[in-house]
Amino acid sequence: MTQTLLLLPGDGIGPEVIAQARRVAEQVAPDITLTEGLVGGAAIDAGGTPLSNETLEKARTSDAVLLGAVGGPKWANVERIHRPEMGLLNLRKELDVFANLRPAYCFEALVDASSLKRDRVEGLDLMIVRELTSGVYFGEPRGVDTDENGIRRGYDTSIYTAPEIERVTRIAFEIARGRDGRICSVDKSNVMESGHFWRTEVTALHEAGGSGVELTHMLADACAMELVRNPKQFDVILADNLFGDLLSDEAAMLTGSIGMLPSASLGGEGVAGLFEPVHGSAPDIAGKGLANPCAAILSLEMALRWSLGRPDAADRVMAAVSKALKEGARTSDLGGSMSTQEMADAIIAGL
Repeated sequence: MTQTLLLLPGDGIGPEVIAQARRVAEQVAPDITLTEGLVGGAAIDAGGTPLSNETLEKARTSDAVLLGAVGGPKWANVERIHRPEMGLLNLRKELDVFANLRPAYCFEALVDASSLKRDRVEGLDLMIVRELTSGVYFGEPRGVDTDENGIRRGYDTSIYTAPEIERVTRIAFEIARGRDGRICSVDKSNVMESGHFWRTEVTALHEAGGSGVELTHMLADACAMELVRNPKQFDVILADNLFGDLLSDEAAMLTGSIGMLPSASLGGEGVAGLFEPVHGSAPDIAGKGLANPCAAILSLEMALRWSLGRPDAADRVMAAVSKALKEGARTSDLGGSMSTQEMADAIIAGL
């Protein structure tokens, strides 16, 4: 059967980096059908909504979705429920891609580009598994209003159910078994009821079905400190939506540049995975040809590996990125002067 990869370039530097990922996809998997759609601000401009029913249906019927980035100052004053970011959040929610995989590995050629000393990051290879469709980003009630004393307030609710914790934890167990077999579950169980519940449920799941996996727990603030003190102590970090968001961006900087970090969002059987670079829309450099396409190309690598069942093609992409970096290919975020397209040219040459 023909496989379909849906490309959603989005906003800011999204179209620039997805265009280069498309070139790589055409080289390593020419039989995959590539389609495109609109999301975020681009979708607002075209149809008044950050995620149209047409794009959502395309995503549901695709084998994988590769997204660029959403958001920018152009839409800063749009009502919150209609902002570009809601297109991404709603896409995640509607696809029910509940497990966000954010690898942080340091290519040998970029060891000295990290903000940490060589001995701290050389050989770094960790995976953050973040719960993606619940927690404080989606909990109710939420809002901005005035209390009974006339005082203005804003509030969000952090809430998790046992099944939501169970399904992401089981994926983390599976991933750990394919790596070094160690999981550090992160929470704020000392001050948050939802954090205490998270720790209790993860512990019970490990006791019931965590054979072959070593489980430890750490408070989120301590984990943030340890990521810059001794990041190589970690193998798999399991975290809720909020803490996973924060810690994965911190981990991204260990690798030399946030422009190098891909991500995957996975759901249940038969659900299209959603793959996207971590870096965001970077409106300050949009349209200038300065963006690093590596994160988008490595997100394609994850799509080939995790949703499309093309491990050989994924291995080729990873090897080509490594080869290009080893030979000195660098965009400005890595201390070089290559344009977005020139960096992709070097990677394609490495294929």
